[in-house]
Amino acid sequence: MSLAGGALSVVAAAAFAFRARTQWVSLLISYAIGALLGASFLEVLPHAIIAGGDASTTMATVLGGILAFFVLEKLVLWRHCHIESCEGHEPVVLSHGHEHDHGRSGMMILVGDTFHNTVDGVLIAAAFMEDVRLGIVTALAMIAHEIPQEVGDFVILLHSGYSKGRALAFNLLSSLATLVGGLLAYVALGQVQSAVPVLLALAAASMIYVAVADLIPGLHKRTEIRATVQQVLLIAAGIGTIVLTDRIVDRFAG
Repeated sequence: MSLAGGALSVVAAAAFAFRARTQWVSLLISYAIGALLGASFLEVLPHAIIAGGDASTTMATVLGGILAFFVLEKLVLWRHCHIESCEGHEPVVLSHGHEHDHGRSGMMILVGDTFHNTVDGVLIAAAFMEDVRLGIVTALAMIAHEIPQEVGDFVILLHSGYSKGRALAFNLLSSLATLVGGLLAYVALGQVQSAVPVLLALAAASMIYVAVADLIPGLHKRTEIRATVQQVLLIAAGIGTIVLTDRIVDRFAG
């Protein structure tokens, strides 16, 4: 699942980015919001509370995680964006029809993505160590938000002078950090099981932060009724996917 969350999301994103279909990215973003929020509130947080045995501590960890991700984003470690005019990590700028890199170099993008993917791998591993069903749902939510993020990165790399082949190769190499992070976390967390509830809470904080801080603001740029209805339906579809996935996995597990 770590490999799927990394390499497969890059390949899927390349298919979208190379065709530059703006409307596809907008649809993906709305769907990703639902998947992230559904996974965090319906799956990850309940498991974190049960595993930790203290709801107050878990919620405090989530709040601390959200604040930490905000600080990291400001320090150009989490979303590799370093100027005020940048909308964020996700490719919402495409809805305006602009394809420019906001001053972000290709190397900055790759370094930021490598760090981001490593953390994703750690969070996926922590979820699997708590429960296989939780791991699958968490990984699917990660993939849902990785695809639109990678689309934006592809567009920026192509505009910065990278060929399609080089952009795909470098992004695939960066995506392997998800697998590395997952494997390292699996070995380390096997010795420190008490860290699993904390990492689950941080995973929820990460997904909530990405959905609320990075993705939702972009949707507000389209205020027409038709777009709003479409966004709401796709967010609901993302949440529904998480619920349906959990039930399917539960049935097979049973």
